[in-house]
Amino acid sequence: MVVDDHPMWRDAVARDLEAAGFTVVATAGDGAQAVRRATAVRPDVLVLDLNLPELPGVEVCKRLVRERPGLRVLVLSASGEHADVLEAVKSGATGYLLKSSSTGELVDAVRRTAVGDAVFTPGLAGLVLGEYRRLAAEGAAAGEQEPGAPRLTPRETEVLRLVAKGLSYKQIAERLVISHRTVQNHVQNTLGKLQLHNRVELVRYAIERGLDEV
Repeated sequence: MVVDDHPMWRDAVARDLEAAGFTVVATAGDGAQAVRRATAVRPDVLVLDLNLPELPGVEVCKRLVRERPGLRVLVLSASGEHADVLEAVKSGATGYLLKSSSTGELVDAVRRTAVGDAVFTPGLAGLVLGEYRRLAAEGAAAGEQEPGAPRLTPRETEVLRLVAKGLSYKQIAERLVISHRTVQNHVQNTLGKLQLHNRVELVRYAIERGLDEV
């Protein structure tokens, strides 16, 4: 589903995605309409602009991800401001792409988002990881105690460590000599055990525990 308040841009994105083989189940031009339509058609991936009338994009993301934790949201925005990127991620977005990206980059980002990868315009991934490391350091300085953590299998922990390092599912599968589907299954099992909603939250969890440094 594609959400953008500019009709020509919205229609162009929808056409490009359909030409690439995706099924665009709906489009919307404002935030309130986006929530209603996404609730009705239940898309797998939401391509979402942030600057929307009626209801801001971050609020749309929060509401829909809360209702459907399995929904994957790829923000497609003209803004590369750090505050906008971090707010989008904190609201539940699994990726962030600038509108200056090429059609090929957009298609690849949607395809990767659909299989669970966290996709960011180059430079923005480092920003998000840096913020998570900062929050983790603050938490450690504040003396936060680790609650009884769910037990992960050695393989789930290994996959989690590679996710924290920023590897895609394909790269993890190649590194561990297992199938892409097996990687997805490990990630889904880990999300369930940790009661997290998406890969971005999983990365933060891993960084807070220093798994990205191992």
